[in-house]
Amino acid sequence: MDSEAPDDILGLLVDDFQFSVVFATGNANASDFSGGRAAMEGYLAQRERGTRVHRLLAVGADGDTEFALGEVIRHGEWEASFVASALLAGDGRLRRLIIGRSPGVAFPPAKARG
Repeated sequence: MDSEAPDDILGLLVDDFQFSVVFATGNANASDFSGGRAAMEGYLAQRERGTRVHRLLAVGADGDTEFALGEVIRHGEWEASFVASALLAGDGRLRRLIIGRSPGVAFPPAKARG
């Protein structure tokens, strides 16, 4: 989704796809973007392009469910942390996706935690 063509993700969604992205910006302000494919198209359309990079700090999986912890870098500076979980269909496409993002806590890089 960090690419210049984030809409490419739409080809990875199953017909009954559902998602929620809770996007906190600090000062108790947050937006919840949620719904199905049409809502994802709207979410992608409103996102800034070319300003943020998402770095994964830790990942895991349990069967058809994947988990990630990461950080958001904007113009080279840390902006927020995020957690994400995805439920995959048998063909690897996305069935469910939930993401929470907050500037309220920063996680040290994995090497620093090790």
